[in-house]
Amino acid sequence: MATTAAVRDDEPATKFAKDQLKSIIERIERLEEEKKAISDDIRDVYAESKGNGYDVKALRTIVRLRKQDPNERAEAETILETYMQALGML
Repeated sequence: MATTAAVRDDEPATKFAKDQLKSIIERIERLEEEKKAISDDIRDVYAESKGNGYDVKALRTIVRLRKQDPNERAEAETILETYMQALGML
């Protein structure tokens, strides 16, 4: 009986925790749906650009490079150039 009484005393807190957990899960699910929709939109833009004659691989590389900090990008390019020179590729 003591256990039943303890469970009843915790019910409001348990209900709050369940509601909070449910709310978190639903928010994550909504964001995942939005992420999928945005991903689909991005894929459509790349397909459109390919249809217009652009190289999708080059576009993806440019997008990735534009996300980088300019100093980090310059450093990475310098390292790449150094390695390519060492291998006789330049």
